[in-house]
Amino acid sequence: MVLMAVGTGLRRSELFALKWKDVDFAANHLSVTRSIVSQVVGVCKTEASQKPVPLHESLAQALLEWHRHTSFRKREDWVFASPHSNGKRPYWAQAIMRYHVAPASRRIQLQKRVGWHTFRHTYATMLKQVGTDIKVMQELLRHSSVRCTLDTYTQAIMPAKRAAQNAVLSLIFAEVQSKPSETCTVLHP
Repeated sequence: MVLMAVGTGLRRSELFALKWKDVDFAANHLSVTRSIVSQVVGVCKTEASQKPVPLHESLAQALLEWHRHTSFRKREDWVFASPHSNGKRPYWAQAIMRYHVAPASRRIQLQKRVGWHTFRHTYATMLKQVGTDIKVMQELLRHSSVRCTLDTYTQAIMPAKRAAQNAVLSLIFAEVQSKPSETCTVLHP
């Protein structure tokens, strides 16, 4: 589940609402057609949310392995069907977080609190880090606007900030070094 969340940027409501019929292994993509919040199935957040999501080969292999492992393999079954409900409902996202993800994050001594949305933010930040075009990012995250992608889901990482600062300072110092005969005057009020 975590691999799917961080590898696709799906919202928690979309991840847990996936059914096997939504997974196209031949074309390697997911169809996001519904969401589930508090065990209530509904429509997706926005029209843009319903666009297909590419499925990397490694994620497809992980899903195939899960398909072999789970007892709930029919097209109408939830991808992450809960055995506690005999497959009639997906796992409860908060229970997975509380009993599995949070303890694992404590074991590896993560300093920040981890939630399902953390994986979506991480996906967005990594897309930006590898130089993904902003329009592609918007579509991968299935946002209705580029503004939402920029304002909410990306953050500048320290190496990128340092590289930007270094580039500016190299211009400044190159300018100063090219005019060695001029002196710098500091004005005091």
